[in-house]
Amino acid sequence: MDTVFENFSNLEQFSLNSALDILLVTAVIYSILVLIRGTRAVQVLRGFIGLALIVAVLSSLVELPAFSWLVSKTLPTLLLAIPVIFQPELRRALEQLGRTGNYLRFFRRNKESPIVGAVKDACIRLSQRRYGALIVFERDTGLQEYVDTGILLNSESSPELLLTIFNKHTELHDGAVIIRGESLAAAACVMPLSTSSLSDRQMGLRHRAALGISEVSDAVAVVVSEETGQISIAHNGRIIRRQDPTRLDIILNAFLQNRYQGRGGQS
Repeated sequence: MDTVFENFSNLEQFSLNSALDILLVTAVIYSILVLIRGTRAVQVLRGFIGLALIVAVLSSLVELPAFSWLVSKTLPTLLLAIPVIFQPELRRALEQLGRTGNYLRFFRRNKESPIVGAVKDACIRLSQRRYGALIVFERDTGLQEYVDTGILLNSESSPELLLTIFNKHTELHDGAVIIRGESLAAAACVMPLSTSSLSDRQMGLRHRAALGISEVSDAVAVVVSEETGQISIAHNGRIIRRQDPTRLDIILNAFLQNRYQGRGGQS
């Protein structure tokens, strides 16, 4: 009976602040899990949890003074190493917090971008000719550091210009075209390569570069495979393959307006 009364006493102490406290902790843990889902950080986190469980079990079962001393001296170093190990995920989280445009986008009027139509027409013809291409749409995260690695254009977009850039016999076909607003900012830009494993051997450097830029920014990248002619889209650290070229404008507009509800992931 005393235990029952103690439980009732604890329930009486449970207040609105306690509920808010629990909700905030849950939201933080959930956000971290969503952020690292599908990344290498998941395996690292499992390793940390497994190591912590082993240490806890050993400490409770057997007295190990030397081992306990080693853990007590190593733990602060491991805590300092966490920001280094999870640097890509932490950077991604801070960038997402700083993207005020994501919240303002709900109040924007959805409209189709004319440059998307030009990209669609160019990708269809590039796919038919088996010309490889990588086209990156800059969004809220600035890509100036990658623009500086290429050849500045600042020109209006057209299918003919994109076909010329990605022609195998031109100097600009290697690298990415970065689209800023309604114009082509630069061509032959060097993108960061993803270190994630790609299951399909047909996905080469262009796919890895598209995945890489989508991991470090909110950019949307379109890839045309030189080997198969297939069109893929990379966004938010995931690459979606085998896109229908005739619907590419609809899919791109959906991505750029944050309305796409597909599953995501490599396919």
